[in-house]
Amino acid sequence: MNYKPAGIIPPVITPFTKEGAINRPVFRQLLNRLIDAGVHGIFVAGSQGEFYALEREERIQAFEIAVEEVNGRVPVYAGTAAITTAETVRLTQAAEAAGIDAVSIITPFFITPNSQEIYQHYKTVAESTRLPVLLYNNPDRTNVGLSVALIQQLAQIDNIVGIKDSSGDMTMVGEIIRNTGFDFHLLCGRDTMIYAALSYGGSGAVPASANVAPELAVSIYELFQKGDRQGALKAQYRLAPLRIAFGLGSFPVVIKEAMEIMGFDVGTTRAPIGPLTPEKRQTLLGILNELDLIA
Repeated sequence: MNYKPAGIIPPVITPFTKEGAINRPVFRQLLNRLIDAGVHGIFVAGSQGEFYALEREERIQAFEIAVEEVNGRVPVYAGTAAITTAETVRLTQAAEAAGIDAVSIITPFFITPNSQEIYQHYKTVAESTRLPVLLYNNPDRTNVGLSVALIQQLAQIDNIVGIKDSSGDMTMVGEIIRNTGFDFHLLCGRDTMIYAALSYGGSGAVPASANVAPELAVSIYELFQKGDRQGALKAQYRLAPLRIAFGLGSFPVVIKEAMEIMGFDVGTTRAPIGPLTPEKRQTLLGILNELDLIA
């Protein structure tokens, strides 16, 4: 399949009302803000979008709202992973029906399938849809990592077009690219490694910090593509403290708290994840001030 995921594709947060429902007007506001900032795609119902805390119907709502609001301006990617193959197929087919452009599927979590089971999982899902499929490797979250050999094998499936790698392992990133070639596309999932991944032949990134600082994240990619490597590296250095700040609280609360500080009514993360302490929130405020993100 000739499909290239590329550029900065933020995993947009899912805003909630005080009653806990998806806040549709704010969701639309966030999507338009990202597009106005020059992003190259939108990723809904990913890890930063709290996919694990959404009911199936809510994930489908997120797909539909994003497709309608984006209206073809950039590609819309959707996270359709579940623990079981059958549920992943159902969500992937729902994404296709909603008009999503491509899906990203993290490895099954909680269970620990072996390589052959993972291969069959992805093969079954890929064969259930006409959409481009991105593998998603995030062993810190799932305790299930994709080996380079397994990725090579999966890359032979026609509509598996690439991978989002959040391993944080630059050797792994390099080996994926070296062993799969340039028809298979790697998106970096670690915001501190965008420049490094691009330098090694990656096609873009899915940076959660782009929810907060989209123009800065976009500038890393755009400057790199223009050949201004020094400018791209400076932008990467500037973005790094925001990504490192994720350690101030339990994932994925920091980005939502940052957005609230900046004046966006995105609500809280779903329990059991709680808010930052006042001290940690003050530290986050200082980082946002350093980035000139507070009016």
